Amino acid sequence: MAAKRVVVGLSGGVDSSTAAACLVNQGYEVIGVTLWLMPGKGQCCSEGMVDAARICAQLNIPHHIVDMREVFRGQVMDYLVTGYGQGITPLPCSQCNRWVKFAPLLQYAQTTWGIDRIATGHYARITYNPVTERYELRRAVDRSKDQSYFLYTLTQELLAATLFPLGEYTKTQTRELAARYGLATATKPESQDLCLVEAHGSMRAFLDRYLPPQPGEIVNRQGQVLGHHTGIHHYTVGQRRGLGIAAPEPLYVLALDAAHNRVIVGSREEALSPGCQVNRLNWVSIPPPTTPIPAQVQIRYQAPAVDCWVIPTAADCVQVTFATPQFGVTPGQAAVFYQNDVLLGGGIIQAPSDK
Repeated sequence: MAAKRVVVGLSGGVDSSTAAACLVNQGYEVIGVTLWLMPGKGQCCSEGMVDAARICAQLNIPHHIVDMREVFRGQVMDYLVTGYGQGITPLPCSQCNRWVKFAPLLQYAQTTWGIDRIATGHYARITYNPVTERYELRRAVDRSKDQSYFLYTLTQELLAATLFPLGEYTKTQTRELAARYGLATATKPESQDLCLVEAHGSMRAFLDRYLPPQPGEIVNRQGQVLGHHTGIHHYTVGQRRGLGIAAPEPLYVLALDAAHNRVIVGSREEALSPGCQVNRLNWVSIPPPTTPIPAQVQIRYQAPAVDCWVIPTAADCVQVTFATPQFGVTPGQAAVFYQNDVLLGGGIIQAPSDK
C-alpha cells in the first residue's frame, strides 16, 4: 500500500485537479495539498485554495493547506525585486518549482505521512534510463503546453519521487478527462499570466510596490541620448513597445546598464547574439559534461529550441554558441538544453556573447 500513496500538489486549476483524479482512478491513495503562496487572485493565491478544496471533496480525498508565504517571499518575490533592480529579467517559475513547490512538497509528504511520492499537474514526462542509471526529464507529448523548461532545476531525488500524470495527454484531452470525471474545474479558464501578475494586475504594478522611480536616460550604443525612463526595472532586453522614442526605424532594448541607470536601445540587427554565457547550472538527465556537447537550447519559454554547442568553461559555467544568431538573449532568463525531447539541464543566462 505504501507504494500506492501519493501527495498531489493542488493549485485549484484544471490541470492539477485532473492529475489528482487520474491517480485516484488508478488506485492511488491520494492526499491533496495546496501550498499557500500569497493572498489574492489566481491559482497560486488564496483564491485557488477554495477550488482545490472543492476538488478534494468531489474526489473524497483529504485536503491540507501548507503556509509557504514566507518562503515564497524570500525565494521568489525578493529574487525578482533584486534581479530587476540590478537590470536583469529573472525567471521566477523555475526558482519557485525547485525551492517553493517540489522540494518542500516532498519533505512535507515524507515528514507528515511517511510518503515518498508526489505528483503535480505539470505537462512533462519522467523516464528512467537503465544504461545511465539516471532519471530523465522529457518534454510533454503536447509540445504546445510543455512545461519542462520551467523544471530544469529539479534534481535526481525529486525526479525519482515525482509523477506527472498529464505528461502523455494534450490539453484538450485533459479537459475531456476533467469533464468525464465531473470535476468542478473542468471549464475553469486557464491562467495566462505569472502568478504575481495575476495577483497585482501587471508585473510593473508589482515592481513599483518595491522599487522606487529612478529616472534615467535611454541611449544608443554610441551613448547618444534618445529619451528618458522612470526606472530600468520597467524594461527587458528585446522589448520594442513602450520606449516612447520617435525613430526612423524600430528600436529594441539591447541592454540594461544598472551601473549608469541607462536603457540601451538599437536596431533588431544589433539585438542578435551569436551565443551566451550561462552559469548557475543544474544538470538533470546527464552528469555535468566536461567536453563540448551538441544540443538544442531554449532561451525563453515557448521560444523554439535551436541547435547549439555547449562548451564547459568552468565548474559552474558554460559558453553556448548558437547555430544561428538569436534575438533578445536576456540576462536572468534560463537557457535550457535538450537533445530531442530529453532535457539535459539548464542555467541562468549571464550575458549574451559579443559579435
